[in-house]
Amino acid sequence: ALAALGLKTGGTVQQRAERLLLTKHTPLEKLDKKHFAKGSHGPRQNGSTAVSQDINSLKQIALVEAKMKKLCDLLSKTIEQTKENVVKKQALTYEEMEQEREEEETQVDTESDDEDQQIYNPLKLPMGWDGKPIPYWLYKLHGLGQEFKCEICGNYSYWGRRAFERHFKEWRHQHGMRCLGIPNTKNFNEITNIQEAQELWEKIRERQGVNKWRPDLEEEYEDKEGNIYNKKTYTDLQRQGLI
Repeated sequence: ALAALGLKTGGTVQQRAERLLLTKHTPLEKLDKKHFAKGSHGPRQNGSTAVSQDINSLKQIALVEAKMKKLCDLLSKTIEQTKENVVKKQALTYEEMEQEREEEETQVDTESDDEDQQIYNPLKLPMGWDGKPIPYWLYKLHGLGQEFKCEICGNYSYWGRRAFERHFKEWRHQHGMRCLGIPNTKNFNEITNIQEAQELWEKIRERQGVNKWRPDLEEEYEDKEGNIYNKKTYTDLQRQGLI
């Protein structure tokens, strides 16, 4: 009780009792300063300041508890998996634990060896899905050594005949044809030169005469599955969310 009021706590039991009885009929503000402990500046500090310190400490504790609860919520799956792993290990025998430890060490050594080993690729072949160079026969089969440049795509290079044929329906070539004001139809397949595309477009317009090109019916679009639509059908299906 004396420490809570900021009074001295030394002396005999009788002296401490007398000091405590002083506060029964006398306010703390009127007590002599000799009764207060060193480092305290009177009852004001030991009253309101002590209460404010208690409130601050309670706020800090509440903040830590809130953070811990949030962390537990975020790591709930990990905590459950950890508990299951502990229960599983408790059910293992000594021989099974040793075998499991040896398998983990072997796996770690294998992974480190694979990471340290440099990939040997003197022919600079493209990488496959497994992160290793594709076989040379597959490289030759698809003709990936052949380079095809398209001036309409901004002199972009396509490696292999398959990629070159596919690019006529891709966004880069379509954007280039749209900038030239030419419809991207089958008549312009295999044409990569801007001048040749413009000359062919002039011939088609002269041949059509009065019948002008209607982009909403004649311009072709391709969806992700390879289906071909004219511009009007494509925009209608796209607006309805079907493609």
